[in-house]
Amino acid sequence: MQQITVGDNEAGQRLDKLLAKYLREAPKSFLYKMLRKKNITLNGKKASGNEKLLRGDEIKLFLADETIAKFAGDAKPHAENGMLNRLSYGESLNIIYEDSHIILINKPAGMLSQKAADTDVSLVEHLTAYLLRSGALTEDEMRTFRPSVCNRLDRNTSGMVAAGKSLQGLQELSRLFKDRTLGKYYHCLVKGEVNETSHIHGFLKKDAENNQVHITAGQEEGSTAIETEFRPLKSGNDVTLLEVHLITGKTHQIRAHLASVGHPILGDYKYGDRRLNDRCRSAYGLKHQLLHAYRITFPALEGPLAGLSGREFLAPLPAEFQKIAKEKGVL
Repeated sequence: MQQITVGDNEAGQRLDKLLAKYLREAPKSFLYKMLRKKNITLNGKKASGNEKLLRGDEIKLFLADETIAKFAGDAKPHAENGMLNRLSYGESLNIIYEDSHIILINKPAGMLSQKAADTDVSLVEHLTAYLLRSGALTEDEMRTFRPSVCNRLDRNTSGMVAAGKSLQGLQELSRLFKDRTLGKYYHCLVKGEVNETSHIHGFLKKDAENNQVHITAGQEEGSTAIETEFRPLKSGNDVTLLEVHLITGKTHQIRAHLASVGHPILGDYKYGDRRLNDRCRSAYGLKHQLLHAYRITFPALEGPLAGLSGREFLAPLPAEFQKIAKEKGVL
């Protein structure tokens, strides 16, 4: 028999959801059968699985240790955590802000926000390594909760990434991104002179096979509406430093939307001007788009994130971005 005492990172979710994390290799039919037969109980009573868990609730698993080990997949997390403990980058994350619920990190260009394949090492792995090393997260807690990012920047986009350290933090951050009450602002260097603030609309359609998107003025089957607002900060030498307000947050939205109105981002070979990008690569060694998530603003908040109500956080521009912008005379 094993017992789970519900803590902060388990409270607020359904019992069946927690069991599916704790015994992640077990079929759902097995979990519900064990609940019906009272081999899994909640606070000493029979449970259906749809109960909302509270801090301090006790879940008992009257199962053989071998069965629990089999369905928990114990070998995998320990091997994974061994890898996480060896990550050195976790010691030097560029942390903008951190509390018990969330963490804001200035991600460098070249790093994935989340891994796309099992062998990838992304910002999430570095974050998890950092939390394990600091004691903010334990291996046992990782059975039922894992920290995660709430906004995914492209690999070669730098800047502010918001992540949840607790279940409450993750849920609240996800809600803020989903309902668009959290302000997301970017800096980028684009081709051409932009002379006025613009609020542009369009429709974005994904081409998953080529990891690319297409922008159209009218809606097509499979496309979604997008909005992007931008204002020029300074122009010179046929480039402009823009502040972009990302209103909707779709894959490659800023890059493709700006390119569609004739102002592609410098260094962006997927949507940009190849000849201009080649000149920038030759002159500055630039190998990625100059797009940086530099500012996040929080709305009025209550509850677990009340301390962030109305606050603003800035992620400094990378040195390479600053150097090129200064040489172009726009910073």
